[in-house]
Amino acid sequence: MKFFDEARIEVIAGKGGDGSASFRREKYVPRGGPDGGEDIVLRVPVGTVIRDAGSGGMIADLARNGDRVTLAQGGKGGLGNIHFKSSVNRAPRQFTRGMPGEQKNLEMELRVLADVGLLGMPNAGKSTFIRAVSAARPKVADYPFTTLHPNLGVVRVDESRSFVVADIPGLIEGAAEGAGLGHQFLRHLQRTHVLLHLVDIAPFDEDVDPSKEVRALAAELKKYDAALAKKPRWLVMNKADLLEPAEAKKRAAALVKKLKWTKPWFLISGINGEGCRELCFKVMDFLEAERRPSSRGGK
Repeated sequence: MKFFDEARIEVIAGKGGDGSASFRREKYVPRGGPDGGEDIVLRVPVGTVIRDAGSGGMIADLARNGDRVTLAQGGKGGLGNIHFKSSVNRAPRQFTRGMPGEQKNLEMELRVLADVGLLGMPNAGKSTFIRAVSAARPKVADYPFTTLHPNLGVVRVDESRSFVVADIPGLIEGAAEGAGLGHQFLRHLQRTHVLLHLVDIAPFDEDVDPSKEVRALAAELKKYDAALAKKPRWLVMNKADLLEPAEAKKRAAALVKKLKWTKPWFLISGINGEGCRELCFKVMDFLEAERRPSSRGGK
């Protein structure tokens, strides 16, 4: 299935009643009646941001179910034929000409609604992790960029507690300037509450330094969006199954020390699920604390 998260459209509002003399036919309404001048409603996914294509200014952020916005206002002064209906004129064909309606070029951008965002270099094991903790089934292979579009998965820690996690294509250094694929989808992490930064603790290439990868992606986040870079970000060291337990713990401790990491960190294996359940419970606890009014300064 193709994934579209950007669209450019032109909207042109009607000219009042000009050309809006039309009739409806309904069950139990034998002769129908006039219905000129009705609105056109475009349905879009929740999470759609609408901007003016010329200025780039935001028109609406439809972040909640049921949000509505008028994109183009109809012209003033025109009346459709429904306004001329009377007891002696059941099927009027009159209408008045109005002023031209608004015409706009718009850019529509989808930002998925997820609680948790997965961040990492290609082949860090993000897709394997989301398969391990949810019913999502993204492509997994032993080569980079197997994920070509965002994947969403629902993680259930028990019957009444769950959260949504988003996996985006792997990032590389220079992503904010257009290198690789992930920069196209960083917007999908902007609504999340916490980022899980996955890093390969046992890279095949011995010259690869996981600490440099972590710092490089942190820099990319900052260049792309300062607010995104300030989101809570937890370090998740993946692929522990490729090492002996003692060696995996040793590398994890060394990486935490080298990065001077003070935020939460975890050692897991997405392929066999080791440590994943504990991580998910910690994420759930964090999200529930975030949702409490007291955590936002309210009562």
